[in-house]
Amino acid sequence: MRSDDFVSAFAPASIGNVGVGFDMLGLALAGVGDRVAARRVDQPGVNIAEVRDADGEIHSMLSPEALENTASIAAQSLWDSSGADGGLELIVRKGVPLKSGMGSSAASAVAAVVAVNALLPQSLPVGDLLLHALEGEKFASGGLHADNVAPSLFGGLVLCPASLLPNTVSLSVPSDCRSVLLYPDLQIATAESRKALARDYGMQQWLEQQGYLATFVAACEHDDHELIKASLKDVIIEPQRASSVPCFAAVREAALAAGAYGCSLSGSGPSIFALGRAGDAANIAMAMEQKCRGSGYECQTWISGMDSSGAYVEDRA
Repeated sequence: MRSDDFVSAFAPASIGNVGVGFDMLGLALAGVGDRVAARRVDQPGVNIAEVRDADGEIHSMLSPEALENTASIAAQSLWDSSGADGGLELIVRKGVPLKSGMGSSAASAVAAVVAVNALLPQSLPVGDLLLHALEGEKFASGGLHADNVAPSLFGGLVLCPASLLPNTVSLSVPSDCRSVLLYPDLQIATAESRKALARDYGMQQWLEQQGYLATFVAACEHDDHELIKASLKDVIIEPQRASSVPCFAAVREAALAAGAYGCSLSGSGPSIFALGRAGDAANIAMAMEQKCRGSGYECQTWISGMDSSGAYVEDRA
C-alpha cells in the first residue's frame, strides 16, 4: 500500500471483554488486522478512495462513504482537532472479517488515526489518539467503549473502563501464556447484540463477576496461572450470547479438554477465544478447529502472545 505520499498504518484485531471484563478489558491479537493509507489533499474533508478486502479486491460490503466508515470518521475527528489545512484521502484495506467479534470496526478506526497522525506537522502522543479512534468505533457499535480500540492502539492487555476514559491501564501479562482465537464462518452485528442484552442483573451475579475481574487482573499481575484458570469466567454476558453461536459449547469443551485455562466469546461473538500455556496453544487451536468443523462451520484460528504489539506506521513515501 505504498503510493506517492501516502502513509500506511497497521492496527491489529482484538479480543473484546476477555470474558471477565465486559466493555472494559481488551487484548491485542497478532497476525491479523486492518491497514489504512492516508495522504493530504487540497480539498477540505476526508474522502475514501477505495475499500479493499484481504485479497485486494474492492470490498463488497463496506461503504466508501466518509460518513459511514469508521476509518474516515476517526480520521475526520483527528484532522478537525489539528486545525490543519486541506483534507485527507484514505485507502482502507480490511484484514479483519466483518461482524466477527474481533474488533473489525476498531481496527479500521485505529489504523486511520495512526496514519493521519503521521501526516500532522507535529505528531501527537499515541495516547491522545484514543478518543478520536473511539469516534469511529462509536458509529459502528452504538456506544462509547474502548475494549477493542485500546488494545488495537496500545497493544497487549488493556483495562479501559468508560468512567476513566481517556485514561487506560496497560496490564502486566502472564509469562508463557498465549491466546487462541477461533473465527467460525458466522456473522454477528455488535450493535444488535448489545441491544438484546438484559439491563438488570442480580446483586449476587454482579458481585461474582466483579470478583472474577478483580482476581483475573491480580492473577496476571502476579503471573499466577492457576488463579487465571480459576477466574476466567463470565456469568452475566456469555450466558446471554452463547446461543447465537451454535458451535460455542462444543468448541469451549474441546478447548478446556486440551488444557485451556478458560474459553469464552470474543466480544459479541461469533469468535471464540481461549487462554492457555504456550506449549499447549497449538493443541488447543487444533481441538477448537476440529469441534467447530464437526459442528458444520469452517473456521480460522490465530495464536498470539498476550503482549502482542499495537498499531504502528508501516511506511511513509
